[in-house]
Amino acid sequence: MSEPDDAVDLAVEDGVATVTLNRPDVRNALTDEVSAGILDALDEIEDSDARAVVLTGTEGSFSAGGDISAMTERLSGDVPLAESVRHIHRDTSRAIERVAKFYLPTVARIDGAAFGAGANLALACDVQLAGADARIGFGFRQVGLAVDTGTSYFLPRIVGLNKAKELVFTGELLDADEAADLGLFNHVFEEDFEAEVEAFVERIAQGPTVALETSKRALNQGFEQSLDQAMTREAAHQAAVFESRDHEEGATAFLEGRDPDFEGR
Repeated sequence: MSEPDDAVDLAVEDGVATVTLNRPDVRNALTDEVSAGILDALDEIEDSDARAVVLTGTEGSFSAGGDISAMTERLSGDVPLAESVRHIHRDTSRAIERVAKFYLPTVARIDGAAFGAGANLALACDVQLAGADARIGFGFRQVGLAVDTGTSYFLPRIVGLNKAKELVFTGELLDADEAADLGLFNHVFEEDFEAEVEAFVERIAQGPTVALETSKRALNQGFEQSLDQAMTREAAHQAAVFESRDHEEGATAFLEGRDPDFEGR
């Protein structure tokens, strides 16, 4: 897997793929190298035996968001405007979109700040687990920019349109409890962050992987469908899951009164 000095490190162990943003010098900002590293890591995960994915950052920061040094270069005239726009859409947004659409369950492990595009990277994951020092904000206004990298998609779906506008207009940086109250964080683990995140992710990774992948796909499509369309599509999905080894094991374990031992196939 990835070498320790890469912009993004990847480790796969016991069915869990951990993708670590490794640019602490820029608080794990989504530079070209980090965005490309996320895409490369997801490519590698597809060829692994991973059953769940964790995204995290190094040294007390999840991700500071956009690459401020690149913004400074643009202001100096060294980088054409068209190239800056291409970077946001082609590199940063593509990495975040790939996370959002990835087939396995994904978990954002947030220990420190998730800001701007970094906040969107966290929300692109299926579940957000935060430590006591976690923070999240959509303060694009602080650098005089409009929202990008999916803010207008992710944020209103979680907090509602009015609250999304407030968070964007004020640039407020929410602490962990405030973010949890709004639904931006699923859980805040204050006692033993590492152990509690590990236990949570292990529960997902040891689940019926085919069924969870299929459920994720159905849930992501739910906002775009009527109830009848949702039920029809779920029935089609379920037909495929009936053929899985994990369904056989789950049904057998239920009848035998024991816990199932899912293998992810």
